[in-house]
Amino acid sequence: MRFLSSRRRHPAAKALLLVLGLFVMGAFYTVLAPAGQSSADTGTSQQVEEGRALFAVGCSSCHGLNGEGQASGEIQGPPLAGVGAAAVEFQVGTGRMPMARPEAQAPVKPNRYTPEEVAALAAFVATMGPGPEIPDPSQYDPAGLSEEEIARGGELFRTNCSACHNFEGAGGALPGGKYAPSLYGVSNQHIYEALITGPQQMPVFSDGVLKPEDKREIIAYLNTLHEEPSQGGLELGGLGPVSEGLWGWIIGIGGLSAIAVWIAAKGAKAK
Repeated sequence: MRFLSSRRRHPAAKALLLVLGLFVMGAFYTVLAPAGQSSADTGTSQQVEEGRALFAVGCSSCHGLNGEGQASGEIQGPPLAGVGAAAVEFQVGTGRMPMARPEAQAPVKPNRYTPEEVAALAAFVATMGPGPEIPDPSQYDPAGLSEEEIARGGELFRTNCSACHNFEGAGGALPGGKYAPSLYGVSNQHIYEALITGPQQMPVFSDGVLKPEDKREIIAYLNTLHEEPSQGGLELGGLGPVSEGLWGWIIGIGGLSAIAVWIAAKGAKAK
């Protein structure tokens, strides 16, 4: 009996039991783990590798092979760690990237990548560091919003966006050769991605600044505004009273001045 009790109190017994328990738990996990997990990981890894190959050909000359960026030389590109998949989808999906040549701002141009290639590039860049993910359609689909919510979206847009994009999203000039692009024809997804990533000189409107429902209401307001038919007359680019007053001054006052000069000239000849 003394021999058995001493065996039970052996100092290695607890350690051996712990190792045995871990082994049993590992065996159970291997048997019971869902089979789809490994296939999903394989698919993601394949997508990342496809994105890596595309990145090496189309992006690495500016951003470096590993997205570390280049801060010297004629061609410069910022580091991409932490920009997130949403920034890649926006920049590449709108054709802004890759840039044809260094400019003050990347212009919109036809996209040279397929949706699958854009997704692969986004997946690869997302591995460089955590950042905004590509939004789900439910986040930017304005369907079902009430008139009051759309009107609130207009207030949010005029407060946060109209200083650069104009009160109806027609765009506008900024210092240093830059500009706020027109929002006409921009997809709901790209508007949402621009809000959460802050492309170029645009600030980032995080969920702490504009809640997801706020962003959705802004998108609903822009859709409603841009779907309204023209009520006649010259729209003048939707630039509002400044442009209207300018043309009123040039044509109106200029025309009256020309008439006054003509009358004075005719009167002088009559004498």
